[in-house]
Amino acid sequence: MGRTRYRASSPDGMTNSMTMDAAAELAACPPLEAAVLGFVRGFRADMVTPELRVAISRVLRDQFSSQVGNSRLPWSRQARALIDAHHVAGRSRIVTSHATVSAIDAAFVNATYAHGFEYDEGHRPSNSHPGSCAVATAVAVGEEVGATLDEVVTAALMGYEVYARLGVLAAPDLIQRGFHPAGVLASFGAAAVVARLRRFDAETTLHAMAIALSHASGALECSSSGGSVKRVHPGIGVRGGMMAAQLAQVGITGPRAFLSGVRGFYKAFLQRSPAADAAQRFGFDAPFEIFRGGYKRYCCCGAAHASIDILSAYAPQLAELEAVTLRIPKLVNGMVGLANAGVYTPGNIEQVQFSLPVQSAFALLGIGNGYGAHLGYLEGAVDMALVDTVARKVQLVEDTGLDKQFPGKFVTEATLRFKDGRTESRFVENSVGTPDNPMTDEVHDLKFMELAAPVLGELRARQLLDVLTRLPGNLMASELTRLCAM
Repeated sequence: MGRTRYRASSPDGMTNSMTMDAAAELAACPPLEAAVLGFVRGFRADMVTPELRVAISRVLRDQFSSQVGNSRLPWSRQARALIDAHHVAGRSRIVTSHATVSAIDAAFVNATYAHGFEYDEGHRPSNSHPGSCAVATAVAVGEEVGATLDEVVTAALMGYEVYARLGVLAAPDLIQRGFHPAGVLASFGAAAVVARLRRFDAETTLHAMAIALSHASGALECSSSGGSVKRVHPGIGVRGGMMAAQLAQVGITGPRAFLSGVRGFYKAFLQRSPAADAAQRFGFDAPFEIFRGGYKRYCCCGAAHASIDILSAYAPQLAELEAVTLRIPKLVNGMVGLANAGVYTPGNIEQVQFSLPVQSAFALLGIGNGYGAHLGYLEGAVDMALVDTVARKVQLVEDTGLDKQFPGKFVTEATLRFKDGRTESRFVENSVGTPDNPMTDEVHDLKFMELAAPVLGELRARQLLDVLTRLPGNLMASELTRLCAM
């Protein structure tokens, strides 16, 4: 006997088609899974307030500039060459290319580009980068299905929130246990975006999200001993989430307790259950995590930014400095401190960007900590012997009391001792670019042009910036990416 089907329309016109068996299965989901699925399927375009539209515009600007600027880096070219050799034809564009490929190939490369040089937006409460997943997936799938920019914006915002809210529930344990949240969480975010834009029914959405658990992966050893694979983690996660959606679409099923089950995400990765109020985070009246996102002023791990803010001002006094002591939380020490191999003797760009002593030396020497400085390192233009000498002046002291007093924040207290016996101390709780110390639009736009103009040219870069700022709702996704074609 065939299964009885029914159809219902959601408030924004999306069709919800599921079997009676599927309705029973959804009702049997644990509270957290049910809440996540309700958020994915229930989020509507009319929920994107003007404030949320400004916030997602900033994420889009940061992501597109990173995608464009990082497309020329060695590992970006390598990832692109792999897809060029094996790609499937489609309607989605790899940034800076005229050729179109499948959505899964385009999203893989563009997410890799986005995270390619430690310069993309970040969400500190989840220790991660939701934009690299949400934007790359929403734009690529949006092109594939013929979506407007309004539809892409809605899907990207929803995907950002799914990724970030799941990440908050996993922080700080996920990163402290050695996983890279940008790889692990991207599979869930990408599956959610695909389900939205391809208008999956409730049953298929459930299984897409559940199968994404089997794709969640990414270890952070590369930030300690090196490895350009770190740049590819968001691409790997996005590809996994999109593949999970494809598997669900052809009938493969996943576990309904994929998050809170005895071997679900939180138990498997963190050895603990999600918080008792976890489901409440996915209510439509819960705070939007995108407002807690930040933007990088420096081209390195965000855990080093407070120290750079402090020490940059002391570059003119470097000759007078005897030593610098940085008192940092365990969270910071685990990301850019003594937990990393070669923290004082980096042998590759990943170690440079994740070394607090080296980034401190860059600041004190006046080399700077931006995009150009790190390109200079790649090109052999930085005197690393001199950097090593200055880095040795920097002592790191872990203080777990700072973790308790400022949970989840990359705070730093710097004490500088001068050769004449003087000492000075400065403390930074919120580095420039964090929500409590935001980067101005003018500075953010300068960063956009720094990355995009050398690749696209000044005029094209400004046209792209204008569109991403205005977000004209009826513009087709394909028209947006055409501005990035070369």
